[in-house]
Amino acid sequence: MTDPHPAALSDPGIGVGTWAWGNRFLWGYDPGQDALLRATFERAIGCGLRFFDTADSYGTGRFNGRSEQLLGTFCAALPAGLRHELCVATKLAPFPWRIGRQGLKRAFLASREHLRGQLDRVQLHWSTARYAPWQEVALLDGLADLVEAGLVAELGLSNMGPGRLRWLQARLAERGVAIASLQVQLSLLAPEPLDPGGVAEVCRELGIRLIAYSPLALGLLARRGEAAAPEAGLGAPRQLLARRLQPALVPLRQAMAAIARPHGASLAAVALNWCRAHGAMPIPGLRTPQQVDGVGEALGWRLTESERLELDRLARASALRMPANPFQSA
Repeated sequence: MTDPHPAALSDPGIGVGTWAWGNRFLWGYDPGQDALLRATFERAIGCGLRFFDTADSYGTGRFNGRSEQLLGTFCAALPAGLRHELCVATKLAPFPWRIGRQGLKRAFLASREHLRGQLDRVQLHWSTARYAPWQEVALLDGLADLVEAGLVAELGLSNMGPGRLRWLQARLAERGVAIASLQVQLSLLAPEPLDPGGVAEVCRELGIRLIAYSPLALGLLARRGEAAAPEAGLGAPRQLLARRLQPALVPLRQAMAAIARPHGASLAAVALNWCRAHGAMPIPGLRTPQQVDGVGEALGWRLTESERLELDRLARASALRMPANPFQSA
């Protein structure tokens, strides 16, 4: 794990992930939660959060697309001045039937409609380099076309490894299209992007913003106690994962609690500030105003160098990890 480049010590901020908005399988969503999600969005805006991330595939079963629809509805209710301060990013999934340079055009237009026109950055949701590299290249050419045509301001990537990132950046640069950001799974239980030669290093070199999704490891880094009970109403897969990772969580939670105590902060704030200390913008999934308040706690302070190094040591020492994204490219 490398030390952060000096440029990474500037504040990358904190954003909001909306994977849970519409996801019944992992997060127990039901439409009765929509008023609470609106209140969460409004609290986030009041807290100064301005980056919101979603995807066209967010939402399970009949709720597919619900995340974009809710986010678009909430954004549309804001005053025009506030709407202009936002950066709303969506990810388009490279499903097997989406092929060719126009393969994502219809999905892009649908997402823009769901978001009521509040779409500032379009991102490829995952890399197809491991199984269909030809598909990925054509789709990215099509997304670059959207940027060149002025239909969207920025292009981002997600789930790309350092080798693929370098190759794609060079290819797009030939067209004069920049990669605004890269999203990868990054947390104290998934520190691999910080390895020497990893994507964090490449992003710093190429001037690409690094975004950390699942910075709280599906909430596992946010709960106190050695056997903290999972939240009610959540899916069984998360409970199974919590039991598997419990041995790694004990020393981490103890160290995080010691760091949080002087600040009167939560474990979640420590986990988010660890990502920020490495130059990454964490985008925790927020579903309640109380969770937003936890994010607010993180905004008021930063880890010291010694605190970061201790957390780095614990992250490296743990043999247990969050499951890797199977579509992450090399």
